[in-house]
Amino acid sequence: MNDIELFKKLNDFIWKFRTLYNSKAYRLFSFWDKVEGKDTLVVATHGILKKTQKTPTKEIKKAEEIRKQYLDNKKNK
Repeated sequence: MNDIELFKKLNDFIWKFRTLYNSKAYRLFSFWDKVEGKDTLVVATHGILKKTQKTPTKEIKKAEEIRKQYLDNKKNK
């Protein structure tokens, strides 16, 4: 995915989606799930109200942990 209008890549796995709602800016964190080797599903982990220009590192780490849990649960089914 390389749509810089909607998604911005934060690291190897986590992306950020930015949006406005009721005049407030929100950041939604997400990652791609692959099926048969292709990026097919965007999984949103959580969202925050944008308060600063820089994305908080703790929120990226939270998204990474949620991604890990998701993939572990998927693998164990």
